[in-house]
Amino acid sequence: MTLKELEPQLLSLTPPEKARAIQILAQSLANAWQGIEKTPGVVGGNARIAGTRISVWGLVESRRLGATDAQLLADYPHISASDLKNAWAYAEAFPDEIESAIKLNDID
Repeated sequence: MTLKELEPQLLSLTPPEKARAIQILAQSLANAWQGIEKTPGVVGGNARIAGTRISVWGLVESRRLGATDAQLLADYPHISASDLKNAWAYAEAFPDEIESAIKLNDID
């Protein structure tokens, strides 16, 4: 999608939606979720902690089920508190993506 194609959609957003869009763009420019990567064919192409197969959606779901950051760090000793911080920032920036991945991977 080009900016020219996107412009009418951006202009039709409500002021709060525009503010959120600006926030997301600013985060992406600042690379606020450094250490998060997506690779086709790895963890279904979902966002994950760089260099691992630990998905952001999986961490978010674990947290929802009651896992604390300390528990996650104990369960995944090869990731750091910084990795979790980056995962939480990514999840906050892309909630629809994370929700979709959680629903897609729900095996109930």
